Amino acid sequence: MANQANQTLQGILENPFAPLEQVLTAYKPELHIQEVGIVKFIGHDIARVDGLPGVESAEVVRFPGGLLGLVFNLDPEEVGIILLDKSEHLKAGCEVQRTGRVLNVPVGRAMLGRVVNPLGRPLDGRGPVRTTQRRPAERDAPGIMQRAPVTVPLQTGLKVVDALIPIGRGQRELILGDRQTGKSSIALDTILNQKHQDVICVYCAIGQRSSSVAKLIADLNYHQAMDYSLIVVATGDEPPGLQFIAPYTATTMAEYFMEQGNDVLIVYDDLTCHARAYRELSLLLRRPPGREAFPGDIFYIHSRLLERSTHLNAAHGGGSLTALPIVETEAQNMSAYIPTNLISITDGQIYLSPNLFQKGVLPAVDVGKSVSRVGGKTQLPAYQAVAGDLRLSYSQFEELEVFSRFGTRLDETTRQTLERGRRVREVLKQHQYVPQPVTEQIAILLAVTEGLLDNVPLEEMGTAESAIRTAVSTQLSDVNSRILAGENLSESDRQILVNTMKSALHFGENNLNAIP
Repeated sequence: MANQANQTLQGILENPFAPLEQVLTAYKPELHIQEVGIVKFIGHDIARVDGLPGVESAEVVRFPGGLLGLVFNLDPEEVGIILLDKSEHLKAGCEVQRTGRVLNVPVGRAMLGRVVNPLGRPLDGRGPVRTTQRRPAERDAPGIMQRAPVTVPLQTGLKVVDALIPIGRGQRELILGDRQTGKSSIALDTILNQKHQDVICVYCAIGQRSSSVAKLIADLNYHQAMDYSLIVVATGDEPPGLQFIAPYTATTMAEYFMEQGNDVLIVYDDLTCHARAYRELSLLLRRPPGREAFPGDIFYIHSRLLERSTHLNAAHGGGSLTALPIVETEAQNMSAYIPTNLISITDGQIYLSPNLFQKGVLPAVDVGKSVSRVGGKTQLPAYQAVAGDLRLSYSQFEELEVFSRFGTRLDETTRQTLERGRRVREVLKQHQYVPQPVTEQIAILLAVTEGLLDNVPLEEMGTAESAIRTAVSTQLSDVNSRILAGENLSESDRQILVNTMKSALHFGENNLNAIP
């Protein structure tokens, strides 16, 4: 019928002698009703618009040239919009059109190995991302009944973290410290360690320098980690609106994999820049400032983000989303506004000390100020067997070392405690991009707690550690299998490890005579 009507209309219009009344009656154009607003003010990456009476909060609007904006304020006289694209070509008087949809981004397996901006647009020069699904950037966190306990460890490959501050899959562990103390390095090593671990990694760069992000991507490519990784980038020269939405869109992309039953790791680097971008937008749109000029809902924007990280129960796929948010402190002030907020939201923190960093203790993790409130329940039993009291004894050593500087005479017990502590510190040092397998970590920790390294000079600790790692990885496949299977470290396995390490220390490359 529609085709017949179109043919009739076409015949009338092509007839030059058809009466005007017949033409007007036959021609019924389709009408599209669309709300249009007028820009009355363009500021620094924000716009104030008249009109759009039916627009909704968090709705995407379109400016001339296809530029996008996000409705932020709904005031009686105007609509406040944050711009998601460069605004150099916009001016007052431009038209703004509603799209009728909230912000959404592409999701799917095709995202793996790609570098995209927070809107899902590719930045790696490899063409468009071929996905078939899109999901809202803002989504409700899973309910209590959809969650399951955190029971499986997420190995970082770093001895000091896996042994003393363990992380579980589905946990939220904050990484904080001053500038240039190695916060991103811990996250990067954790991503590299997920190779062959069936964990998908999402790295969200917020407000970082383009050169830093480019180096990180190059490092991931060099170590073949991009095959299971996705990079979402909003650099410091991008509009603050893009920086604000970046962690939410990255989480949506990660949730797709979690809901498919995968274990996912997401890194937010960093939420200090995210909070500053939100403060900038809020002040430009005249939202009332609070403490340190941050708006009153700064706690809420981070809590609604991090609550989306969890471990789903089997009925909902059994996937997990582990979050490693990064935040920057100033002058080691952990009690500042944003760090305090995030400490209260997360399930523990890894604190990096600039003093340790300057002394060359890398990673510069301050064990005394770091804590994991969940990961200890997921830790492999072998770790608890070899490092159960290591955290307490190491903290006591650090205090004792400070007081020993004021004394000239030390008794033999104190001297032995200091020597053991210094070797523990050497063992916990680790080069970047060299994550260590679980079994090698446990062997090295057992060696230092059993006193096998007490007579090894500090400058030879690296050689001794290499000898132990080589011997354990090549000679003890049965013991390694039992450790990885989650079995307790039996007395016989412990003795096998000790004997193997003694042999390695005696007949290593440098013929270390460490054991009398």
